[in-house]
Order: sequence, then structure tokens, then C-alpha cells
Amino acid sequence: MKKDYLLLHLSVFIAGFTGVLGRLITLDSAILVWWRMAAAAVLMWAFLALRKDLIRYRFKDMTQMGGVGLLLALHWVFFYASIKASNVSIGVVCFSLVGFFTALFEPIINKHKFSGREFLFSLLTILGIYLIFQFDSRYRLGIVLGVVSSAIYALFAIVNQRVGKHYEAKNMLLWEMVGGLIGLTCLIPIYNAFIPVGRFYPVGMDYPYLAFMVVVCTIGLCLLQIIVLQKIPAFTVNLSYNLEPVYSIILSMFIFSEYKELNFSFIIGIALIIISVVLQTFFSIKGLAKCPNGTT
Repeated sequence: MKKDYLLLHLSVFIAGFTGVLGRLITLDSAILVWWRMAAAAVLMWAFLALRKDLIRYRFKDMTQMGGVGLLLALHWVFFYASIKASNVSIGVVCFSLVGFFTALFEPIINKHKFSGREFLFSLLTILGIYLIFQFDSRYRLGIVLGVVSSAIYALFAIVNQRVGKHYEAKNMLLWEMVGGLIGLTCLIPIYNAFIPVGRFYPVGMDYPYLAFMVVVCTIGLCLLQIIVLQKIPAFTVNLSYNLEPVYSIILSMFIFSEYKELNFSFIIGIALIIISVVLQTFFSIKGLAKCPNGTT
């Protein structure tokens, strides 16, 4: 069991690298995501074909999974755009708003009862974002892009959970990558007309960074999550991923010396976000203890 928990925290640590790599890779965010999804789709197809695990799906099913993948692609585009417009700390902190948007969207999409407590906890996150927003006008565009990214990811997570119940995980990942790739291919000409992307191909150190992102932070991370979920409850896994922004911020401080850009307002904002996560975690565990079967 200790080994399983070590694997879990290894997966969280790996996830923390994605923001750092998004800043290191010099491609425009949309082109970066295109390459990430293209390489991941090819490698996933080869992996499943060699293992003879490829499943034939109807076109309707592939379209459904592909649509979920397009949401993931859009989240990645805005997430990396946020990092490139500001810094890694801003991008990952804004990602903490996923809980707020989930509290808003999930009752509508899944027709659940609205949770006032989750909404109130999320307001702490919003206050934290507001304080960070005030500390330097240079980062306001990055914050706006990060907020949009978190809203799209909340939609992706809700829809992915609903759709994922009907398909095998590894094959669904493949078709999500394919769907995101096709969707981005159609959208990039429009995107490029408004925001010129510059280069369409990696250069220099982009290659090893992109390879690490695809092999380790995309395919490896997803497969690691599948292994972990076979031994550890999904609830525990989801709570552990609250540490992802913390790992990203620590890595960015060491690699990019971002601690030099932070001030008291930023620290207070971060503290409020952490308090929000801790409170949500505490009440989630308390609720799980009362309802071990996940029912209310």
C-alpha cells in the first residue's frame, strides 16, 4: 500500500511539471498543445496496437470522446497562454478556481442540489485571486486567461466523468487526444488570423521539453493514474491533486526564481487559496466518513 501512495504522489509531482514546461517551450500555446496532442495520439495508438488493446467504437462514440478532448485542448491552450502572459505561479494559482466553477456548473449539468458551502469556500479562492490580481498590472492578462482556463477545465472534468463511465480509460484517452487534435487543427487558422503564432514547429530545446511533456506528463501520467486508481479510492486521489499547484510554484521558484516577483499581497492571496482548499478537504473527508458509500 505504501508503494501505491508513493506512486500517487509521484503522479502529482509529475503533474506539477506541466506548468514549468509550458513556460520553457517557446512555441505559442495553441501550437504547443497541437504538438502535445499529436504526439500523444500517435504514441497512444502505437501502445494500444502493440498490446492489442485497441477497441473499435462507433463514429458516434468517437465523436463524443473527441468532443471531450476538444474541451481539454482548449483548457490547455488557455492555461499555457496564461503562463506565457504572466508566470507559472499565476497560471497554477488561477487553476485553483476550478472548485468555484465546478460548484456553479455541476448542479446545472448533473442536476444536483446547489452546495452553498462549496460556493462559500470558493469565494475565498476568488478573494485570493483578486489580491493577486492587484499586485502587478503586468499579470492581469495572464490572470484573465487563467480564469478562463479553470472554467473550461471544470466543464471538461464534469463532462469527462459522465462520458467516461461508458468507455475503457486508455482507449478514451486516445480518442480524446485525436478529437482535441482535429478540433485544434480546424481552429488554428482562425486563431492565427487574430493572434499570429509565429513558428509552427519546435526548435532547439523545445524538442526534449516537448518529448518529456508528451511521454511523461501526458501518457505516463495518465497511465500512472489508472494504476493508482486500481488500488487507492478516487476520492483520495482527487484530494492529493490539490498539491499540484504547490509543486508547480515550488519548481518555478527554483527554476525561474519567481520568488523575486512576489510580494505581500501575493502571499496573502496564496494563503487564502490554501485555506479554501484545506476547508474543502476537511469537510469532504468529514462528509465521506458520515456517508462511506458516497451517498447523501
